[in-house]
Amino acid sequence: MSVTIKDVAKAAGVSVATVSRALNGHQNVADAVRERVLAVAGDLRYSPHHAARSLSSRRTQTVGVVLPDLHGEFFSELMRGIDQVARTRGQHLLVSSYHGNPEEQGAALRAMRGRVDGLLLMSPYAHDVDFLERNVDASLPMVLINAAQGRAQRSVGIDNYGGARTMVAHLLDAGYRRIAFIDGPEDNDDARERKRGYRDALAAAGAGYTPWELPGQFDEDSGHRAGQALLALEARPDAVFAANDMMAIGCLYALGRGGVRTPADIAVVGFDDIPLARYVHPSLTTMRVDIAELGARALKALLEIEEPEAGRGAAIALLEPGLVIRDSSGTATDPSSSGEPSNRS
Repeated sequence: MSVTIKDVAKAAGVSVATVSRALNGHQNVADAVRERVLAVAGDLRYSPHHAARSLSSRRTQTVGVVLPDLHGEFFSELMRGIDQVARTRGQHLLVSSYHGNPEEQGAALRAMRGRVDGLLLMSPYAHDVDFLERNVDASLPMVLINAAQGRAQRSVGIDNYGGARTMVAHLLDAGYRRIAFIDGPEDNDDARERKRGYRDALAAAGAGYTPWELPGQFDEDSGHRAGQALLALEARPDAVFAANDMMAIGCLYALGRGGVRTPADIAVVGFDDIPLARYVHPSLTTMRVDIAELGARALKALLEIEEPEAGRGAAIALLEPGLVIRDSSGTATDPSSSGEPSNRS
């Protein structure tokens, strides 16, 4: 039997009107009461709309977007792509972030109930079926962004593994041998796949290539800390592959301040090709990901879903990143290189 709003009210010990106000985001509900109502609704898997909800019904003409963060060029580009499609398709966006906190993300997802016709979700917790069942309306069409391959839900993502192998191959072809890697967050699927590609590429190159890994958090500060850590060493790498451009830029700045020439002393490369990558000095060699296109494809895939069951299945799209060679990787065999454009292309 379907769970009703009366069942939620009874289990939460409040009135039906209070449940309605809490679920619809009204301000005249105490925070503690709102959290209790949302928790009970999640446990009971209550949905305000029990009929099969398809995007074609256009009940609200609103799509929910839940991301890890809204700060930084990656997320601004992702939202640009989503917004472009939304405007052409007559959709509004309800956007939230959770800054790496699973409880905050659960609350953000529950707050989408009854307000949106579909959901775009980027989350390190997407592999947790219980987490999704607790917090996402089962009748809500959903597309995951950048979830690890093999998830039960439909997803759109990047070939991070293949892109990382391509970058390491470029560095090896250019003559670099001691290639360090600045990792991303431990719970991030992109970071895991890029590190796996880095490790496998070195392993395939032969026994003389040993992984050299430094921690990072996908931001400039962690890249800067990694660069400072390398400056403190007597034996340094001859190339640094950062798992994203923001860390590469932070590392590049730290090395430059420490008197290290890039690429003559240490090459630095990144991943994503954010707009800033071409304007730093030296300009950054990176793997180009059309981030706006990633967002656009995710929303297009969501709008194609006619029934929620159609949103459950294998990944439907993997974007292939492309190698962009700029000044920061130079040519390792040319000791006079100091950041001028490479002849390699």
